[in-house]
Amino acid sequence: MRLTTLQPPEPGTALEVAPGVRWARMPIPTPLGHVNLWLLADGPEWTAVDTGIATPAAKEAWERLLEGHPLKRLIATHFHPDHLGLAGWLEEKAGVPLWITFGEYATAQLFFHGIAGFAPEATQAFFRSHGLEEARIQSQALASNLYRLGAPTLPHTFRPIRDGESLSIGGQAWQVICGHGHSPDHASLYCAEAGVLISGDMLLPRISTNVSAFAAIPDNDPLGLFLDSLGRLEVLPAETLVLPSHGVPFRGLHARIAQLRAHHASRCAALQQACVGASLSAAELIPVVFERPITDPFQTLFAMGECIAHLAYLEYRGLLRREVDGELIRFRAV
Repeated sequence: MRLTTLQPPEPGTALEVAPGVRWARMPIPTPLGHVNLWLLADGPEWTAVDTGIATPAAKEAWERLLEGHPLKRLIATHFHPDHLGLAGWLEEKAGVPLWITFGEYATAQLFFHGIAGFAPEATQAFFRSHGLEEARIQSQALASNLYRLGAPTLPHTFRPIRDGESLSIGGQAWQVICGHGHSPDHASLYCAEAGVLISGDMLLPRISTNVSAFAAIPDNDPLGLFLDSLGRLEVLPAETLVLPSHGVPFRGLHARIAQLRAHHASRCAALQQACVGASLSAAELIPVVFERPITDPFQTLFAMGECIAHLAYLEYRGLLRREVDGELIRFRAV
């Protein structure tokens, strides 16, 4: 895998990475520090891919960006606030319609309104059942609707995009490739003519994509879905220029996919070994999945979701069995 030598653009500016494709970067208030956005030449206007989180800094960067990039439409790869958070603001300010998969739009609305299993209380109960101690459950990260903080408004209408659909943007065909596991129906965009893949969060150069279990679908297999989805990207040419949502553009997607498969296989093997002769909860197993200490409450949210997803993957394949004692769920190697 080879990272490009391009230096990331400053907020409010855009850098050309391929003919008609520009890279913009927005600050986000998380340890990642940024999210990448992509601008595709579309006649005299531009199609934007993703938005950033709704913060004053991101709005200021967009104000400057819009001066040279009048928008025709907005495509969101998925529902997470760093990708959709400013969609409502951009619709009002620039008059651009939102294009997104139905599953991602619906999930955004469910989290925004805190409906049923998508409410903060449901996540608290879900993590409690997997052994997380009460003090951490009551943290702001789990007790409040964080989604609304990052996405305070959502467009009331949208244009659905579908897996396999070809979008004509600036005279080029961009194929929608849907992936699952990180989010319900994440849309990556591939242009064969340009040799470019806008991978969103499905393929990142330095960090592994967060794959978490949701309280609303506790018996799902998100890691299995994610690994299967990587196979859909694996068929693309090896020299495809990959434009990720975090980090810098890179080439060598086959090598990166192999690294990600090896990473998850290693974490699964470690979890299975830890559960030999012992019955352990997801909260107890966080140190097995994450070698660094997890103390920040926001990171705990992701760590618990990811640990449960790996345990579910092993359970689905008959390598772990679930043991329920009252309301507490533990896992033991078969």
